[in-house]
Amino acid sequence: MERFKKQNPSPKSELDYSNAFTLLVAVVLSAQATDKSVNLATKSLFKIADTPQKMLELGEENLTEYIKSIGLYRNKAKNVIGLSKMLLENFNGIVPDSMENLVKLPGVGRKTANVVLNVIFNKPTMPVDTHLLRVSPKIGLAEGTTPEQVEQSLLKRIPAEYMQNAHHWILLHGRYICTAKNSKCDECVINDLCKKNEI
Repeated sequence: MERFKKQNPSPKSELDYSNAFTLLVAVVLSAQATDKSVNLATKSLFKIADTPQKMLELGEENLTEYIKSIGLYRNKAKNVIGLSKMLLENFNGIVPDSMENLVKLPGVGRKTANVVLNVIFNKPTMPVDTHLLRVSPKIGLAEGTTPEQVEQSLLKRIPAEYMQNAHHWILLHGRYICTAKNSKCDECVINDLCKKNEI
């Protein structure tokens, strides 16, 4: 963690957002899609729909026009309209700050909820996406084969002082260095500690 911190003291989400609602929507849209493709789609979308009310007014059909470049866009449009409606009806239009309430929203699972809790509410959570699921056991940082197992393993092992940034560090490490194909081990700041290298 110290090495990651030295390399990148203040890591940020690569998704573009302006408030809790736009981050929530961006993370829902990012399932099985790249952050880059989501940012391209949401650039003009968030200019006109950056609150649950505006998103509902836009409507599902119009929303699909903005996001059809992203995979699974029909289902995602349905979820975004559904979560906007529920936020207005059940939470006064405010994104809740608990796992229990976030996962009630359409299209929101543990990972999405954890991202919002960590990035917006500064809670020490561990969102496990495909990068964390693949990289954490590979380098010896966590055990498990499911997102929840890896999440619990990381929560137990990572010291509290690093929890705020840890998921960003591991995610970015998996995205740019410890890639699924052709890992850049020669550029890796933890290659002498990595389990894969059996050192």
